[in-house]
Amino acid sequence: MKNFIEELRWRGMLHDAMPGTEELLMKEMVKGYIGFDPTADSLGIGNLVQVMTLLHFQQCGHKPIALVGGATGMVGDPSGKSQERNLLSVDTLQYNIDCQRKQLEKFLNFDNGENSAEIVNNYDWFKDFNFLDFIREVGKYLTVNYMMAKDSVKNRLDKETGEGMSFTEFTYQLIQGYDFFYLWKNNGIKLQMGGSDQWGNITTGTELIRKKEGGEAFALTTPLIKKADGTKFGKTESGNVWLDAKRTSPYQFYQFWLNSSDADVENYIKIFTLLDKTTIDELIEQHKLAPHERLLQKTLAKDITIRVHSEQDYNNVLKVSEVLFGNLDATSLLGFDESMMNIISNEVPFFEIKKEDFNEQCPIIELLATFTSILKSKSEARNAIKGNSISINKIKITDEKHEVKPSDLLCGKFLFVENGKKNKIIVKVV
Repeated sequence: MKNFIEELRWRGMLHDAMPGTEELLMKEMVKGYIGFDPTADSLGIGNLVQVMTLLHFQQCGHKPIALVGGATGMVGDPSGKSQERNLLSVDTLQYNIDCQRKQLEKFLNFDNGENSAEIVNNYDWFKDFNFLDFIREVGKYLTVNYMMAKDSVKNRLDKETGEGMSFTEFTYQLIQGYDFFYLWKNNGIKLQMGGSDQWGNITTGTELIRKKEGGEAFALTTPLIKKADGTKFGKTESGNVWLDAKRTSPYQFYQFWLNSSDADVENYIKIFTLLDKTTIDELIEQHKLAPHERLLQKTLAKDITIRVHSEQDYNNVLKVSEVLFGNLDATSLLGFDESMMNIISNEVPFFEIKKEDFNEQCPIIELLATFTSILKSKSEARNAIKGNSISINKIKITDEKHEVKPSDLLCGKFLFVENGKKNKIIVKVV
């Protein structure tokens, strides 16, 4: 059995742990859980820290439990939030839970004998728990003073910066605390883990277990990941980076990791890959010798893209990157399938033209300046051709009377147009 605490420590993934946690983990196989908030139909890469925590937990010989909060998702966790969150319907929550479950199954081993991963839903034990029973069985064990002392509450009630808090969100820590109590009592779970902002909610559970049953349970948290420049990890100019390919394409996902700064990537490769310490130390040293080659970024981006998406997606991403940034030739472009052309379409300016406009053949000038607005006028289009700037499917166009034919269409519907080295455009015939 590997030392889980030490594994987290060298990876920079340990923020705090209750006394006795490490000793417990070295003594026996421990059941531990992390809760996931089902307010979206996909996990984001911010959640990936906790997914990796469960994965390391399992690889160290313990049993990981992922709790999807079908009940707590109806309330909304106030931790780190400045405003009340919108409540979701039961149907929406269930859909989100089903989507997140599929993503978790890509990481955790659910067929691994004694320490196989499990997924539980707290709606299962809350759906028949009425209000009067809840305040008798849970509420009377924890004082308002205790609950008010939590940072997640104090920050919201701050007169200058807080927005106030509804009773619904105020009770969230009781609900999460009862989750831990229920799983401790009925499933033998002794450890709850989460981000450092969850410490208050997690210790509410250990306190409830102690007061209600005289039992002992443990807590462990990981640090919240921030970029070296202080900005929030997991966000780009266009918003969150998601694990779902429909929300964040494999290409965009790969590019996020590839564009990590040198100041961040040494942390990221420890947190988000399963590479061992010796391998990572060697990679870091190699990277320092030639940082312009971006060895750490490429290693990280490949590893995480394959595990979140697939090796085929990774290979497609490399080919698309070659089209956009490299020297891929016309022959290679002919081998692209429709899915790869659609990936490119999402990353560059995109135009659609009608089949009737394309007809049997389409004059290049009309294509550039009439049926699309790649160039503002026909005279600009002629000048661009004379200047040797225009390529169609990686083939230079030198004749302003050139006709683009249906046989030129990639996958029967796409043209890859370049105006100079930097301006790349997809035209789709529909």
